Formats: sequence, structure tokens, C-alpha cells
Amino acid sequence: MPMNPTRKRRLTIVLAILAAAAVAAVLVVLALQNNMNYLLTPSQVQSGEAASYNTFRLGGMVKAGSIQRSSDSLKVTFTVVDAGGAMPVEYTGILPDLFRDNQSVIATGHMDGARFVATEVLAKHDETYMPKELKDAMAKAHEQKGIENRE
Repeated sequence: MPMNPTRKRRLTIVLAILAAAAVAAVLVVLALQNNMNYLLTPSQVQSGEAASYNTFRLGGMVKAGSIQRSSDSLKVTFTVVDAGGAMPVEYTGILPDLFRDNQSVIATGHMDGARFVATEVLAKHDETYMPKELKDAMAKAHEQKGIENRE
């Protein structure tokens, strides 16, 4: 039995709307995946957990005495540490006023060989607050190393 022209047009419109919704959903999922930044500690990076991420956040403490500033540019190198690891970081730009030795930092960037190249560095002013994901990662690192967790 042939389909009348009105039904055929309605079916075409419904199928076009469903196809457009599917394309939009796929684009949203891809955009969200590209913009996600995973937070890892230096020991997690050294254990290979960062291998699958192009960009991620590195969280920990600035190792005392590790900050080296270039005399002819805005390039700064420093080391971020946690309970079980250390990661050299390179950053070119203006650092936050609160950036200093033994300060918690979160740097966004990517790995370049064995060093982390940061595109953004955030410093925390209060050591009593720590993002839940960093707190959990640090607790996990402490647990793996047999270090008592002090809160």
C-alpha cells in the first residue's frame, strides 16, 4: 500500500530531526571529552597514569629550593612533589602572587618527555582546603607508601 504524500513528508521531517539530535549529542560528548582536565599527582604521573591524556592537571606542593627563574625571559622551572614522587615543571608566564616554596599548586599542561610543560599555574593560599580529587589522590599515594594520613 503506497504511503500518502503527507505521511511521507512527516516521516522525513521526524527522521531529519532525529538525525540532527544524534549529531548534536555526538558533538557535545566530543567537546566535553576534549575539555576535561584530569588531576593527577607526581607519583601517579610517574606510575604511567598520565600516558593516555594529552592535557591534564598536575597537583602537589612546590619543592623548597626548586624554583629557578630565567634572567632573560618569563620562563620558570620548579619541582612539584607529593608523598611519593617529584615532577619537574616548566612554565613561561607570570606566576600568581601566592606562588612560592612549600605551597600547593595545580598546573595545567602536558608532558614533554620526563618534564611537565604548564600552560597555567594556580597557587593556593590556604593549606587547610584542598580540592577533593587532589585530597583523594594524595591520600591514595600516602596509603600506597604506608604513610599515615594526617588531617
